[in-house]
Formats: sequence, C-alpha cells, structure tokens
Amino acid sequence: MFPHDPVLRFAPSPNGELHLGHAYSALVNHEMARAIGGKFLLRHEDIDTARCTPAFERQVEDDLAFLGVTWDEPPRRQSEHMHDYAAALEALAAEDLVYPAFMSRGEIKAHVERFEEEEGRAWPRDPDGAPLYPGLDRHASTKEREKRMSEGARFAWRLDVERAIEMVPALTWEEHGASPVGESGTIVARPLEWGDVVLGRMDIPTSYHLSVVVDDAIQGVTDVVRGRDLFYATSIQRLLQALLGLPQPRHHHHELILGADGRKLSKSARDTSLRALREAGLGAEDIRRMVGLPGRPAGPSEAATVRSRGSSARR
Repeated sequence: MFPHDPVLRFAPSPNGELHLGHAYSALVNHEMARAIGGKFLLRHEDIDTARCTPAFERQVEDDLAFLGVTWDEPPRRQSEHMHDYAAALEALAAEDLVYPAFMSRGEIKAHVERFEEEEGRAWPRDPDGAPLYPGLDRHASTKEREKRMSEGARFAWRLDVERAIEMVPALTWEEHGASPVGESGTIVARPLEWGDVVLGRMDIPTSYHLSVVVDDAIQGVTDVVRGRDLFYATSIQRLLQALLGLPQPRHHHHELILGADGRKLSKSARDTSLRALREAGLGAEDIRRMVGLPGRPAGPSEAATVRSRGSSARR
C-alpha cells in the first residue's frame, strides 16, 4: 500500500505561531510516518523573508518537540535553496512557459471591476476566490518586455497555463483523503481553474507552488498529507511536476480544525496559538484531545486507522 521507503513531511511557514490546526497536521504526519516505518521531515517554508523570522522558526520547533514530534533530518529552509527554485524557473522559461507580468494588484482589481460593470457578469475566479490574472501582457513581444524590464517596471513571472496544458493535457493524482466535497481515489487535475499563477518575482525566483514541488522532489517525499484547504492547489502542483519531470507523490487531504464560528484557524486571524495554550498550563495530551486524536501515538497496527480517519474532530 505504501512505497518501500515512505517519506512524509510537515512544512509550516515560520511567519507566526502554530495553532491547533498545525498541531493536528504535524501529529498525523508524524504518527503515520512512524506507523509505516517511514521517514518524517520538517521543512521551514520561509521564502517570505519579510514575515518569516528565526524566532518563529525556533518556536515552531519548540512546539513540535512539546507535542513529541521528532524529525529524521535537519530541517530544510527554503531561503537557503533559492538556486534550486531558480533552476526550475529557468527550465520553464526555456520552454516559453512563463512570461513577465506587469499588472499590479491595483491594476488587476480595476480591470476586473471595469469588466464586471461593463459586462454585467462576474470575472472568473480561482478556487480560493481570487480573480484570475487578465493576462493582457501574455502575448507581448520580446522587445516590449525587455524595454519595460530595463526601465525598472515591477513584474512577476507567471505560468502560461494554457500553453502548459497543451504540453501535458491529462493529469491526475491519487487521493487517499478527500476533497472538501468528498472526492477521493483518482482525481482529475484542473489547473486551468487557477489561471496564470505567479511562479516567481523580481527579487525572489520562486513562489509557494514552485518551491513546494521542487522541495518535495528533492527530499523524496512520497506522501503529501495536509489540510483540505490545499486540495485544489494540487491541480497546479501536478501540472508543475509534469512540466519539470518531477515524481508524483500520493496525496491525503485531511479535515480542518475549525473555530467556534466554523472558520478555518489561521495565524493572520490571531487564533489561539499552541504557545498560549502551553502557557495556560495545557499539556501535550490535552492538545491531542482537543484535536480529536488518541491520547497516545498510534502503533503499527493502527496505521490504517490513522491514515483513513482524517479526524474525528472538526477542523
């Protein structure tokens, strides 16, 4: 059922303190890896150097140790591997699959509002609800692009998703968890729903989508176990894996820990952190109960239960 040498990972961004949702995902990954005799890795996704700090990184590791989570290799820090992402971006550029996109957020917003007012219908949006990039500069000439770049215009490298799909028209992934609407098994990827996503910027040669597929390949990750909020992102990541010739991991998207108001927990909303719960006197067993996990790590005989249940608690 599992690869001969399974590798799982927990990959938070050290831009804030971990909350119960992070605790659940880390524990499920860790215990699944241990139950199947696999390797468990910790990765700090810190490409956002403005918000990610060494202090938050230390807090992440301290919280995980408190929960009894241990990792088998030194953590990988994305900020130390920009050359890997730059190489991947250059490979895509060599195939004419990326282009410099110059529209700012404000210009995109204005374009979308003008369209909706004039056309009387909604502008298409990605699965996260953000408007798709208009792509007005997708077919600009090389001369025009070079001129704007030489003049110092800010830009982002975007994937020409329509051209990319022509190169790899049929993509699927193996889902052993479930989508937000219950899909499981062989899932057909729909990267077109994301439009021309950002793959890099002027000062950073990567983005979340690009770095995560490169990291998973380099680290030999065989099973990606994460929250259902990232289910739809798998489509664009499968496309990048195919374009770059990277291995395809299996996926397990689990339920999310939800707040009392039914909202997904998040750092930006300042939901109660593990650190605050610890300072209030709660122990690791208390945290496990709060996220609906048994009061002890699962043994080998419980591997299937840990793997299939998602969560008995609401996430």
